[in-house]
Amino acid sequence: MEFRHFGNKYFVRIDRGEEIMVQLKIFCEQEKISLAEIKALGAVDDFTVGLFDVATKKYHSNHFNFPAEITSLWGTVTTKDGKFYPHIHMSAANIDGQVFGGHLSRAVVSATCEMVVEDFSEGSSNGFRVERKLDEDVGLNLFEFLD
Repeated sequence: MEFRHFGNKYFVRIDRGEEIMVQLKIFCEQEKISLAEIKALGAVDDFTVGLFDVATKKYHSNHFNFPAEITSLWGTVTTKDGKFYPHIHMSAANIDGQVFGGHLSRAVVSATCEMVVEDFSEGSSNGFRVERKLDEDVGLNLFEFLD
């Protein structure tokens, strides 16, 4: 992984063989990023995505192991109990153009992943923070806005 910083944006290159979520955590912790928007594209060959069923409060994952182009990777970074908390979704297309996606658990880069991280952590210095808090009714950790 390599990156450059421009204002409140970072351009991050995640390299072949690296796992996107692991590298994102390393990057955010190193740069002390606690509130950000993530966007990326690239190529993967091993990824797990899924969905949360609100009715059953269970998470269902799908693992894919084939060359795929990331058609969309988008999400947020916040914190829960002061620790890194990503919420990322990814869609990826196979050689036939079929797209598979959902909540991203892991993805191994096959060529490159070009990511833009927009850092909003400065807002926390003004007393504004976004944490995660469990919503018992939904069963997920939702945004909690702290002033």
